[in-house]
Amino acid sequence: MSDDDFMQESDEEEYDFEYEDDEDEPDAGEVTIENKYYNAKQTKLSDPDEAIAEFLGLPELEPEKGDWGFKGLKQAIKLEFRLGRYEEAVSHYKELLTYVKSAVTRNYSEKSINNMLDFFEKTSAASAAAGDKRAANFMEAFYELTLTCFQSTNNERLWLKTNIKQAKLLLDRQRYVDVMKKLRDLHRACQRPDGSDDPSKGTYLLEIYALEIQMYAERKNNKQLKQLYQRALTVRSAVPHPKIMGIIRECGGKMHMSEENWKDAQSDFFESFRNYDEAGSLQRIQVLKYLLLTTMLMRSNINPFDSQETKPYRNDPRIAAMTDLVEAYQHDDIHRYENVLHRNPDLLQDAFIAENIDEVTRNMRTKAVLKIIAPYTRLRTRWIAEQIRISDAEVQDILGFLIIDGRISGTIDQQTGILELASTVDADRVEALAQLSAAMAGLAAAMFNSTALSLRTAANDIVGFASSRNQGHSGNTGAGSFFPRTPQGQRSRGLRGQFGAARAAGLVDDGNFGAA
Repeated sequence: MSDDDFMQESDEEEYDFEYEDDEDEPDAGEVTIENKYYNAKQTKLSDPDEAIAEFLGLPELEPEKGDWGFKGLKQAIKLEFRLGRYEEAVSHYKELLTYVKSAVTRNYSEKSINNMLDFFEKTSAASAAAGDKRAANFMEAFYELTLTCFQSTNNERLWLKTNIKQAKLLLDRQRYVDVMKKLRDLHRACQRPDGSDDPSKGTYLLEIYALEIQMYAERKNNKQLKQLYQRALTVRSAVPHPKIMGIIRECGGKMHMSEENWKDAQSDFFESFRNYDEAGSLQRIQVLKYLLLTTMLMRSNINPFDSQETKPYRNDPRIAAMTDLVEAYQHDDIHRYENVLHRNPDLLQDAFIAENIDEVTRNMRTKAVLKIIAPYTRLRTRWIAEQIRISDAEVQDILGFLIIDGRISGTIDQQTGILELASTVDADRVEALAQLSAAMAGLAAAMFNSTALSLRTAANDIVGFASSRNQGHSGNTGAGSFFPRTPQGQRSRGLRGQFGAARAAGLVDDGNFGAA
């Protein structure tokens, strides 16, 4: 590990395995400084105050500023910051920055300063979590000193990194006006002369987008958030740190949740979890909880732990409560669901979960109400409330929603608290009768059309035959001349054949037939 890790540092020296001449051996003074440095490191844990004094004495042992003085100051500053001696740490940090121009190499100084700022950031976060916020108050002083120093050395890379860290600090303090000003400066630094984004600074650009997206997510400005989110996903010239992509995807998931776009929210939370997991960030646990939340909002029965990425966390105690909620939801067990929420009030300490869990709870209670009322046509809302263990007013609210939504057919008497449901059997019977009536009407129409066509055809045949007979037998004027000369019985059967279908269909009766 590098000397930027607090407990076990190796001072970032490069060891070359070479044979040296006697004249190249270090003099006694250098050996003494080196010994004092390593002796001080050995006493850091047992006597940090003595170690600080030893480290601060190293610069005086060098005839001119050099590596050992720089290393000694680094160690002393870290110890002072760790012990809460922030004013001393700031003072010695100013002294340390005087070494970066000539005493140490550019790359070594840049790496050391950047790692020290990371150390300050992590330590101040831990102190803040423990209730000591003084460390965070001194962070801005370290950033300002660093920016002033490296701006004069024209070290753009460290200037960008430090500004991004400072913008994050301002965002954590919700100083949004200062954040926006800082972000504008950063955007300009990552642009080409024509105003377009510089592809060579794509990695920094993604970090800037991540900060800006976080800011708009906190301020619930979804319009700006969506534009930046889509723009960030189109940056292809960078190899981003997975933690940065985790932040972007997490904010995207929250944005989709606010739009009730559960499917895209689930996709973004999964990608965020995967990136945080790759980066080793503890935020992966919180995002995994969000992923489980979207599973319930989607009303999905798919096990979220079936994927290779989430499977190792199935039995993680940090998400046990959310896992129990999902299982209760998927099994429609309202009592188990309510008990999990009651036993784990810390779940609602996350503002995002608290904001969205109400929708899940309402879905659970709605399913429970539907399950209870299924066998009944008349029941009291107070009894339903007792079964689900919620208030009568909540039950009536759910029932009103179900009636308006058309999921149940019934009425609620507000005064007596009685729910009257339409019988499902009666409704089915009415529907069947309606279908039968429609079918019979269609059949009657078809039969009438067929019979009318047959009658018209028969009449035309008779008229045609009569005309031909009149032409052939002009002297016969009796009624019998209209029919062929066939036996009376055959002529009668012919008429009955023409009108039989009409009588069978009920379109004519026997009296009408006889009159015809």
